[in-house]
Amino acid sequence: MVDYTVPDRKGDHIRLITTILDPADATAEQLASCYHERWEAETGFDQLKTYLRRPGRILRSRTPVLVRQEIWAYLLTHWALATLICVAATTAGVDPDRIKFLAMVRIVRRSVTGRAAFPP
Repeated sequence: MVDYTVPDRKGDHIRLITTILDPADATAEQLASCYHERWEAETGFDQLKTYLRRPGRILRSRTPVLVRQEIWAYLLTHWALATLICVAATTAGVDPDRIKFLAMVRIVRRSVTGRAAFPP
């Protein structure tokens, strides 16, 4: 078990339980870092499902090839928005985690003038 607090969060106490019994296999810092990275990935999945695809919507494509293409389109769109967030944050001198993904999605959606002229 690993207990730690996050310095820039007020009173956030985190307790990790692991099956690793030998401290030589992984330090507490490594486990805490992995936990943080896991939640970064979970946040990305949530952004894809909640803000890009929107809840309750299914993929529109009907063949395996087109389903893969549609998934890649979502992933590339997410990557482009994350890159835009990083560029904007760097330009403004702020931490990219302080820029909300949903706000960036809304800004980009307002900026797009029309839909694609072809089906998915």
